[in-house]
Amino acid sequence: MNILIFGPPGSGKSTHSHRIVERYGLTYISSGDLIRREIERGTPIGKEMEAYLSRGELIPDTIVNTLIISKLRRQRENFILDGYPRTPEQVLALESYLYDHGIRLDLALEIFIDLETSVERISGRRICPNCGAVYHVKYNPPKKPGICDVCGSELIQRRDDRREVVERRYRIYTKNMEPIIKFYRNKGIYVRVDGDGSVEEVWKRIQPLLDYIRARETYLKLP
Repeated sequence: MNILIFGPPGSGKSTHSHRIVERYGLTYISSGDLIRREIERGTPIGKEMEAYLSRGELIPDTIVNTLIISKLRRQRENFILDGYPRTPEQVLALESYLYDHGIRLDLALEIFIDLETSVERISGRRICPNCGAVYHVKYNPPKKPGICDVCGSELIQRRDDRREVVERRYRIYTKNMEPIIKFYRNKGIYVRVDGDGSVEEVWKRIQPLLDYIRARETYLKLP
């Protein structure tokens, strides 16, 4: 089972990707994780990508395509791609690679939320720079405001979590995803799930889709 999963900032796609990985045994490939790894290492390409993110802009396609395709070469089947592709150029690169290697996508899943929900979820997030613990001022506040429960460090708001940056990221996402959604809808594999509500509520909308795909693939492999 090979899946694309995408959604606006704060949609919960990473959370549900990990649930999918645990339940269905897929390999998780996240463009965000690959990008953050380069940024944390302080490589020249990482510094360049960090500058784009701090302005709420998309990283150039050539950079993202290289990161993702190199990962796919090591994991040809049973994967979930989180946050990729995000532009028509990335779709072309991905589809070309999949076609050349005989790999089929089973589902393009979008978890959708509106702009205000996106801003609320992302701009309220706080990070501990010391131990990496994540909080939210409304949904998961620390016991002492602004202080990490785990190590006592002062919490910070990432630059790309500021309201103005989230709004810009949301609008860029919506604009760029329109042709991508149309493409995968025409292929018959696109499904939009309402991302409003608790994690459990959204999961109950996602799980039946994946159970159906898994059952279908099992049936098709029967002698």
